[in-house]
Amino acid sequence: MSECVFCAIVAGTAPARMVYSDDHVMGFLDIRPVRPGHTLVIPREHHPDLAGITSEMGTRLFDAARMIGAALRSSSIAADGVNVMINDGRAAFQTVFHTHVHVVPRHHGDRLSFARGLVMRRDPDPDATVAAVRAAMPEGT
Repeated sequence: MSECVFCAIVAGTAPARMVYSDDHVMGFLDIRPVRPGHTLVIPREHHPDLAGITSEMGTRLFDAARMIGAALRSSSIAADGVNVMINDGRAAFQTVFHTHVHVVPRHHGDRLSFARGLVMRRDPDPDATVAAVRAAMPEGT
């Protein structure tokens, strides 16, 4: 994927401020952070969306995100908490189509409000929503 900036980072042809790297995933600072320490965790292998990764890769991504979140809390950044999230698809505001997890350090009173617009107060038909999602799940889950 020569046009994918994250693939270029994996290949070493684009710069990144790396905070974590192993044989499967990498974590580096976001170039447009919403807070200092905002880190992206990516699979080394290109997958444009969450549906394309394996359960094993999902575990690796979230384990790296967990470690980075702990480091953001215990480092001089001294985060009081972290947001861990994925924007999966254009409608979810994904702008780089290589699956990635955002790890955003939070501090009491930081007034970061990006999550405020994501809250849905009431699902008008939760039973229909559950039925639709369950019907689309793989057999045996």
